[in-house]
Formats: sequence, C-alpha cells, structure tokens
Amino acid sequence: MSRQMKPGLVVMGCTLTLGCVLALGCAPPAGEDTSAADAGEIEADHLVASRPETLNWGWYPIDKEPVLRISSGETVRIQTLTHVGATQNEDPVAFLTGLGVPREEILDDVIDFWASREDRPREGRSGHVITGPIHIEGAEPGDMLEIRILDIETRVPWGVNSTSGRGGIFSPSYPGAAPEDEPLDIPAGRHLIRTGEVDGREVAFFSPEIQVPLAPFMGILAVAPDPVAGEPGVTVAGVQASRPPGPFGGNLDVKDLTAGTTVYLPVFHPGALFYAGDPHGAQGDGEVSGTAIEQSLTGVFRFVLHKGVSIPAPRAETDTHYLIMGIDLDLDRAAREAVRLVVEFLAEEKGLAPDKALSLASIAVDFRVSEVVDLTQVVTGFIPKSIFLQE
Repeated sequence: MSRQMKPGLVVMGCTLTLGCVLALGCAPPAGEDTSAADAGEIEADHLVASRPETLNWGWYPIDKEPVLRISSGETVRIQTLTHVGATQNEDPVAFLTGLGVPREEILDDVIDFWASREDRPREGRSGHVITGPIHIEGAEPGDMLEIRILDIETRVPWGVNSTSGRGGIFSPSYPGAAPEDEPLDIPAGRHLIRTGEVDGREVAFFSPEIQVPLAPFMGILAVAPDPVAGEPGVTVAGVQASRPPGPFGGNLDVKDLTAGTTVYLPVFHPGALFYAGDPHGAQGDGEVSGTAIEQSLTGVFRFVLHKGVSIPAPRAETDTHYLIMGIDLDLDRAAREAVRLVVEFLAEEKGLAPDKALSLASIAVDFRVSEVVDLTQVVTGFIPKSIFLQE
C-alpha cells in the first residue's frame, strides 16, 4: 500500500518560528522534484536496510555509531522489522511456521536478527526491534526535527496480534488496575492475520466476514532521548527502554502517523539520532490488547532540520489537523497535559489569549486516547485546520 504526502511545509535548515512551520505553511524549496510522488513512485536518497548492525533491541543507544549520516532535506527509505518472530527463544522458522506463516514469507532479516540476539544486552530494555540511528548534520539540542512521512509499505502479507485476559489494558500492572479486579476469561494467544489487496486497497482478513482496512504506521518514531534516572523506562543508567514514549517521541503508537503526516520532535543530542520501529499494519485508538497488527514495514521519510526552534513534546500535522500529544503515566494527567499543550499552541501559534484558547479547545478540539498500554499513556488533541479562515 502506498500513500504519498502532498508538497508543502518544507523548510531546509532555516531558523523559523514554529508558527511558520506548523501554522502558516511554507512553499517547497526551489528545485524540489515532486514528479516521482505525482507518478506514484517515491524515490529516496538513501536506504537503511534492516540488518543486525542497523537494528537495536528495545532501546535507543546514544553513543552508537550512526548507521547513516544525512543533510537536512534528504530522504531515507528505512526497513523495519516486527518483533514477532525475531525476539522469542524458539527458532524463528519453527515459531512462525507454527503460527501459519509460509516459509517463503519469512524475511531473511528476521532470521539474521534472531541469530544476533545472544550478543545484545537486555537489562532495562523492552521488546521492540528498532532501526537506527540516523544522524542529521547540524542538529543540536534546542533544535527541532521535522519528519515528513512520504510513504509506508508492507513488507510481508501477514501480521500478528496477541491477546490475553491479563495483558494490555487488563494487565495487573496497568495504571488503572485495582487489586479486586478479576482476570478476564480470555486465553492467551497469538493471532496470525493475513493481509492483501481487495479492489485496489490493502486490508487485513480478520475473518471470512470481517476485513479491516490497513493503515500502516511506525509505532516508534524517535530521536535519541536524554535518559534520567527514575523517569519512566529508565532503570539502568543511560538506557531508555523503548516501551514508554516521552518528549523524545518513541513508542507513541498514534495510529494517525501514517503516510502524508508530518511529525515534529525536539532534539536532545548532536545529530538528533533518529530511530524508527515497532511497525504496525493497523491499530485502533488505545491499542487495548497491548499489540496492533504487528507487521514488518518499509517507510520513506524526509528529514528537515529547524535551527533554534524549540518544542516541549512531540507534535504532528495532517492535511486536516494539528496533533498535540499529552504524555503521562496517568491517563487523566495525560489528558490534562494534552489540553495544556493545545492551549499553549493556540496561544503561541494562533495568537489567542489563554482564556480564548481554552474556550476553543473545549468547543472545537477532539481529545482522543491514542494508547493506554505502554506505561506512559498518550492523549492527542486534534485541532481542525478548517476553523482557521486563513489556513
């Protein structure tokens, strides 16, 4: 499945206010060739393949030699792997064929990564397979990295979803769990879900009677974090586990970060050090079982550096909405943070007085629970662009 991003919002290495980047829009740079996108083909300046040397298991190394160095404005095709089949103790071919995956649909990259697992540290890490890092020349703390998602495609015609009466939102470790909660009578299991095209669109064949449209996206889009002892996911010095998202992005699991969306992340380290992973074929808001359709994907991204532009947390933008994300261990606090950041955005980028910004947030902005199962939880405020007459 291939969906392209429309031209616009491209600013090469300029010092701008965030209002220009997120609110006013900017023309494509002189000489940018959009003919490939118009023709349905997305070309990239570089390829990062999903090989053992480019992959990381459950964390974002800060001092790893970058797998690629690029300049602002360049595009990169990035291959990613689902953790399913690549991280379990059982041989990947036996494991995946046991789930019903034909041998010819098992990527060699899965087998090669699995074979490298013994040499990878595990303490304080999570379970995701993550590609990177990519170094963006000139990026420094205090800058902002713009990631334009040009294309996302499935690599294999299958994915896996896992369920359990004591997993995901029903886990005893879920922040909203109570000691008196009875476990649900739902057996633990992995569900192989075939995907393919029907009438020119990709779908998941959930059952003979149910087809779910695919909307592939990377659950993880991150820059190298600044791990602080005691913060969510930091139990080993210098190691940020990949399960909880944070100011650096990470495991946001916001299903709207599909092709055509632009993501903005603050920079914490020289080069920004970008990572992508946890690929999903489709997911509902919440990701309530703890997993989506876990499916290996390839994405094409354009990276644009904005010098001296500072944002406090991840943001995103579609053709129709600004997406402002609130992140906290507590879902209520995540909602509060999302509202606070929406008010701040409307005040700083649209010039509204704080009381007017809060009023607009209450009558025109939708606040959606994006994910609730990754320790820190994400609530996203969707600000419709259509309400601004000058857009």
